[in-house]
Amino acid sequence: MPRIQNNKTKKTPPGWDRIEQKLLELTNKMRDVENEPHEGKRKVEALWPIYQIHHERSRYVYEMFYKAKPEDKISRELYEYCLREKWADADLIAKWKKKGYEKLCCLQCIQPKDHNYGGTCICRVPKGSLEEGKVVQCQACGCRGCASCD
Repeated sequence: MPRIQNNKTKKTPPGWDRIEQKLLELTNKMRDVENEPHEGKRKVEALWPIYQIHHERSRYVYEMFYKAKPEDKISRELYEYCLREKWADADLIAKWKKKGYEKLCCLQCIQPKDHNYGGTCICRVPKGSLEEGKVVQCQACGCRGCASCD
């Protein structure tokens, strides 16, 4: 979650105005999801949209720094500002840079202590090795498959 703004305004890096609108839009979307009723849902199901928006916001910053066209890229200073101010998840982005984790949905899916027999989440299993027509959904974040080889 981004830090709460106070009366002391910090100087934002150049280029912030280009990405500010999208980040604020995603923050407002997150706020709406947090406030919507969740009666009739399991506890974990109520958190899935929050994880998805968090992932989307981090992916946006990642793509703007690493994948965007040269004229659309953000500066390193702005990228580090976004990470420092918690607009994006630095740990998740660090995993996306590693081979095999390019599509990782959340960090809970790769933590062995959270899964039976010290493995990883079912969403990390390639779809080709699962039964035909079987729908797989992660219990932690609601992902339907984030293996990089899919």
